[in-house]
Amino acid sequence: MARDPLAAVSTTATPQSRPISGRTDQVPNAAGGYVFAKDLWTRLEDFLILGTTGGTYYVGEDRLTAENADVLFQAIGEDGPRVVALLTGIATARPPRAPKQRPALFALAACYAKGDADTRQAAKSALARVARTTDHLAQFFGYYKNLGGKATGRGSAPVVGRSLRTALGSWFLTGDADDVAFKACKAAQRRTPQGEAFSLRDVLRIAHPVPDDERRRTLFGWIAGNVHDDVARDVLPAVDRFLSAKAVTSVEQAVRVVSEARVPWEFLPDAMLREPAVWDALVDTVGMTALIRNLARMTRIGTLTPMGEATARAVARLSDADAVRKARIHPMDAWLAMRVYGSGRAQPNRKADAQTWTPVPAILDALEETYELSFGAVAPSGRRLLVAVDSSGSMGQGVYSGGSLLGTAYQAGCALAVMLARIERGNVHVIDVDTAVHASRVTSRTNLRELSSWTPSGGGTDLSLPFTWAAGERFGADGIVVFTDNETWAGRSHPSQALTAYRRSVSPDARAVVVAMTAAGYTIGDPEDDGVLNVAGLDASLPMVINGFVRS
Repeated sequence: MARDPLAAVSTTATPQSRPISGRTDQVPNAAGGYVFAKDLWTRLEDFLILGTTGGTYYVGEDRLTAENADVLFQAIGEDGPRVVALLTGIATARPPRAPKQRPALFALAACYAKGDADTRQAAKSALARVARTTDHLAQFFGYYKNLGGKATGRGSAPVVGRSLRTALGSWFLTGDADDVAFKACKAAQRRTPQGEAFSLRDVLRIAHPVPDDERRRTLFGWIAGNVHDDVARDVLPAVDRFLSAKAVTSVEQAVRVVSEARVPWEFLPDAMLREPAVWDALVDTVGMTALIRNLARMTRIGTLTPMGEATARAVARLSDADAVRKARIHPMDAWLAMRVYGSGRAQPNRKADAQTWTPVPAILDALEETYELSFGAVAPSGRRLLVAVDSSGSMGQGVYSGGSLLGTAYQAGCALAVMLARIERGNVHVIDVDTAVHASRVTSRTNLRELSSWTPSGGGTDLSLPFTWAAGERFGADGIVVFTDNETWAGRSHPSQALTAYRRSVSPDARAVVVAMTAAGYTIGDPEDDGVLNVAGLDASLPMVINGFVRS
């Protein structure tokens, strides 16, 4: 019999190298397979959470950044106030949804530079909430110069209209005067993303905020250099503590101002920050984020030691659920801290000597506790979950948190799979998939420190396999969760078709969650399927979202 080419056309089993017949919403991914295009607002949300640092296995950082910037500008043109509402929600959420503020600050700067009057008004109201620190304000200002500035021949100069002046002024007027003084003392000067000097004094001169009381008038005068230190310290306790710390000349004095005046570590002279006794006092007073970031320093100089008293106090803080929540610690920051601290080596500057230390086991255990606490309390769903981690070659690409390498996309996916396994208490089965299904090493008891040595199995990608495997094994899952970069191409049917077949033969009400590990703009999840949810992989609310979606 002659071959009938029409017999190859199917809507139930289409090779992933071709689009599904009749579907106009599929696009080619970077690997040559066909997947579903995400809508504008889902792509924007992915960018705000995942960022673009490091690019993907197939797409370089510059191109991925340009593509996501285009998405942002298109969204601003379509509905700028909605963009501001979305970025503000992500930037201020508890638990934190994004590991770093940079994408949100960039988006807020773009809303000022590219938005209409309503968008700028919304951005003005959001600035003080999104740019909570001097460092955030410097990043926002630098991004705005690039997007809304005018060329000078040596870069760009900001075009500062009334709206932006008012917004910058609101940063100095939001909160108690002493709270603003505290932020100013911690970091009066920073650098923009372009590396340019950024001074609160200069911003104050640009914004010309009108003080609402005498204390704030004193603060503005002190920042500008028009009010003497003695006058400011009499009115503002933060300034008094700052000036007291700067006058410290001995370890004993440093310990006293830390213990009695609760002086933050940023106020102290650099020489005092090399003293073990000073950090012993700071263990109880330093902010949670600063505590985590300085664990290696404290271990290197001898403050944290095995069975040490300071170590016990640090462990107690790192294991305090309320403290972790209040400090907005993101799970990926906790995992990154665990990886860096556990490595025993760091070299922040290539020209500087490497720093080494011997990790204290109790601190590593506490950091793992911090990681788990940072997700918040999530009750088990009581549903059966199949979790598939894409272990193809492209998942060996690095995942970054605010410019720091977190690990590979595969390792990050496995870390999140461990968390789901712990939450669901035995109702989770985890597999690895490339062009075949492999047994996963993830269990509810997996030690997260192990993940740093795990590598993906490599090879091609067939993301229909989680569903075809579940069908073949008659695995009755209520939900199937896939951690992936969506670069599938090798299967004989599309993942959406395999999911439909699985529902038909095994579990009619099964739901699927596709967790994107990169902001590539497409997904294997069918947007027309109400039983499929697309989410971003570095979102700290992920376990809660998956839990609620599978329950519903």
